[in-house]
Order: sequence, then structure tokens, then C-alpha cells
Amino acid sequence: MRRVLKITLVSVAGAALALNTAACGGKKSSSGDSGGGDGKKSIKVGLAFDIGGRGDQSFNDSAAAGLDKVKKDLNVTTEEISAKPDEPDADKESRLRLLAGKGYKAIIGVGFAYTNAVVKVAKDFPDTKFLVVDADQCTVSGSNVEGACFSEEQGSYLVGAAAALKSKTGTIGFIGGVNTPLIQKFEAGYVAGAKAAKPGIKVLPAKYLTQPPNFDGFKNPALGNEAAKGQLDAGADVIYHAAGGAGIGVIKTVGGAGKWAIGVDSDQYNQPAVSSVKDHILTSMVKRVDTSVFDFVKAVADGSFQAGVKKYDLSNDGVSYATTGGFVDDVKAKLDQYKADIVSGKIKVPTKPGA
Repeated sequence: MRRVLKITLVSVAGAALALNTAACGGKKSSSGDSGGGDGKKSIKVGLAFDIGGRGDQSFNDSAAAGLDKVKKDLNVTTEEISAKPDEPDADKESRLRLLAGKGYKAIIGVGFAYTNAVVKVAKDFPDTKFLVVDADQCTVSGSNVEGACFSEEQGSYLVGAAAALKSKTGTIGFIGGVNTPLIQKFEAGYVAGAKAAKPGIKVLPAKYLTQPPNFDGFKNPALGNEAAKGQLDAGADVIYHAAGGAGIGVIKTVGGAGKWAIGVDSDQYNQPAVSSVKDHILTSMVKRVDTSVFDFVKAVADGSFQAGVKKYDLSNDGVSYATTGGFVDDVKAKLDQYKADIVSGKIKVPTKPGA
């Protein structure tokens, strides 16, 4: 298949300049402050984005925010490379090997699709530390590999409760990007939270935009737009998406219809692509990918890296719900009580639909 890499150059000030580079050349890197005599050893950090890359205003941008914080707070040099849709694992391996071969000592694969490639490449570079964000099935292996896992179902439970409490039609919807076990966690938590908050709520059958190995459901806004129209026509007045860049289409369509949309991964109320309808973004299920990226690089830098799985959930604010806009202020007390009950173990949130 054609090999086109989307490379992102990030300036010292933290601003981003994205440029598309054909073929295999044109890889760019950037440096943080040199340390200027602070005695700290600089490390080189490589990050391979998931489909959509920096600028998707969702999952990848959360990872980018973590790297921006790394550049601001630590003494690092960075390089970023994006994936192509439907590429084979061999391409991901090549990308990771490229970074490792250039001396990057902390390398991050963003998205579960990197799991096999990270584990394989890490064996050949034992002195390099690797992180895979959203490790597939929350499993990694290797003494130099960390997997960041998130309890998406917990955060989704809270926005599901918000959806049910704010719905006026009594009908809500869920749109997933690609039908994978990971995205099913979002659906399962959302439905459970909605039904707990309002037992009589009608949750429309979940709509998944694509099936593996087609991953357009994470990047094509037109697919999100059409799915949202269908759920609006079925009476939903609150729709939650877990569809990455394709979710921009969901938000614009739902907001344009004057109904409530619920964002994902980032606080999407603040995203430029949906600014025209931000007053119809009820909340977002925030997934702190940025925190996992920063934690990993900091641990490599200070020598405290530990291999294995690191979990991010409601108990450590690894997932949460956004309050920007004030649209859930009237139900916040109830949502926070659900959060407390989940953290205490009183509420067990399912990770599979129908469980």
C-alpha cells in the first residue's frame, strides 16, 4: 500500500505546525529547553499517533497535550509520526523501529492497534522504554513495556446518567466508531448509567460506524453525521459518541438539530471544530491520555519506570466527566454520588454490552 506519513512538528513554545510529507522522508523532531546547566540528562521521546493524528480534537489530541506538557516541564527532544488507515502491523513496527534506531529512549504507541507492534519491537530494543496507550485487552508483556489502561466504562456510566437525567424525550443514543471490545466498554457503561439514573429511559440500539478491519469509523465525520441523523429521527435528544474524529460529525449534526451531544476523550466543548454548536455539548467523557503520556515520560526520565499495566479510572481521575458550559450543574450532585459509589465498589460497572 502507499506509505504516507503525517508528521507533526512541535515548536519549543508548544505550538503545533502540522505538515503532510509523502513517502518515507521528512520526519521532524523538536526539542524542549536544553536544560541550560541544570544538570538534568535530556531524553529523546518518540510518539506514534493513532489514525487521525494530532488535530483530531479527541483521542490523539489528548495524547498530544501530554507530550506538550512533557516538552514544557521536562528536558526532552520529541518526534511525532501518524498512522495511515488500515495499515498492517508491519508498518507500525517499522515506525517504532525507526524511532528506536534513532536513539529515542521513551517511545509511545497511541491506540490499542499498536499493542502487538510495541511488544515485538521492544524485545529488540531492551534499553528503550515503551508505552502503549489503550493496551489491547489491558495486557502487555516485556520488562521494558508499560500499558496504560482506562476504565472508560466508569466515565461513560456518569455521562450516561447525565444523558438520562437531561433527556426530555426519554430516548437517548450511543454511536461508536469501530465495533471493538474497547468501544463496547463505552457503550456498556453509558447504558448502565442511564438506566440507573432513570430506569424507564429508552436507549436506542448502539450504532457502530464501521467493523474491523475498517477503521474509518474513527476518522470520517460524514459517517458520524449520517448515524446521528438516524438516531435523531428515532427520537433521541441526547447522543453520546465514542468515535474519535468521526465524532465531530456527530456533534455538529446533533448540535445543529438543537439537541444534546456528549463528547469523548477530550473536553470537546473547547474544540475549535465544534465551536459553532458548543452550547449543545452537554458534557464529555474525559479520558486522561495526556496524563498517561506525561507519567510515562517522567518515569523514564527520573528512573522510576515500571513495566506492566497502569490503570486509570475514577479513583485517580484517569477518567471523568466535563462540566464546562455548566449544562450538568443541576445534576452534578447526583453524578458525583454515582462516582463515589463506583470508587467505593458499591456500584460495579459492566464492561460488555448487555452484561
